[in-house]
Amino acid sequence: MTTTGRRLTTSAMIASFVDEGQKTTSAPFGHALSRLAEQRPEVVGLSADLAKYTDMHIFREAHPDRFFQMGMAEQAMLGAAAGMAEVGLVPFASTYSVFATRRAYDFLCLDIAEPGLNVNVVGGLPGLTTGYGPSHQATEDLAILRGMPGLTIVDPCDSVDIEQAVPALADAPGPTYLRLLRGSVATVLDEYDYRFELGKAAELRTGRDVLMISTGLMTMRALTAAAELENDHVDVAVLHVPTIKPLDREAILRETAGDRLVVTLENHTVVGGLAESVASCLAFAGAGVRIVPIGLPDEFLAAGALPTLHDRYGLSVPEIKKRVLAELS
Repeated sequence: MTTTGRRLTTSAMIASFVDEGQKTTSAPFGHALSRLAEQRPEVVGLSADLAKYTDMHIFREAHPDRFFQMGMAEQAMLGAAAGMAEVGLVPFASTYSVFATRRAYDFLCLDIAEPGLNVNVVGGLPGLTTGYGPSHQATEDLAILRGMPGLTIVDPCDSVDIEQAVPALADAPGPTYLRLLRGSVATVLDEYDYRFELGKAAELRTGRDVLMISTGLMTMRALTAAAELENDHVDVAVLHVPTIKPLDREAILRETAGDRLVVTLENHTVVGGLAESVASCLAFAGAGVRIVPIGLPDEFLAAGALPTLHDRYGLSVPEIKKRVLAELS
């Protein structure tokens, strides 16, 4: 307690990364899914007792007859979603990323991916978006899922990405996995003449000296770092990669063709995520390009307040700038 009797709070469970004064949108996933359901009666929502924490409660309130509370049973939820998809429904099933990937992998693989069903799995708290430690930090979800045949994987940057991705995922054949940012989500990409396109990367900034290839919330960080690096006379381009699978190999090969420093940024372990996706893309094409990976280490992370953890593990803007300047020196 403080001397005034006010309880100290931390940002341990906050899954939104909003700078002071930054524009936000409330629960973009929940509202986008509700709007989609008004147009498409086959859309249904499921939750593993986490509707409030994955913004599925917005859909539940708007379409109570099309919402299914499955309890703390992710395997059963994905099995039920598979059955719904078999009869022509389009399910969106939400839980925390750790439970969707670690706990329910076999059901996602054999009940959904193998028959190619249009089930959309929505994973909250991806990567280091909670301070509650390894039981809730899905630092390896991309590595777990990238090898699953036929699965589309999307890591959105902000509310714009999420709102536009929801109908695109519903239209996509086969299963999808969305890394969810929930609550008050930053709205950034509306300033960049951007439109989400499944399987496509987007150049948000041009630059002579450095190319940042980023995904998820790290695109927000990349854009801020790029703007601040102008003060150090460093010209930085930013290529946003919202779709991890299928990867936009053509854009990556095109943008890395010059002699710029190439840096990847991801809210995920450096093992098996964006950095290795980019590296394999370049290697398979015979492009001898060195990349600098900015991401989480290959270890179980500490618990604590998120700003402290992001500084510690190199995801904050000051740490990104420090790493880039060190590589250029």
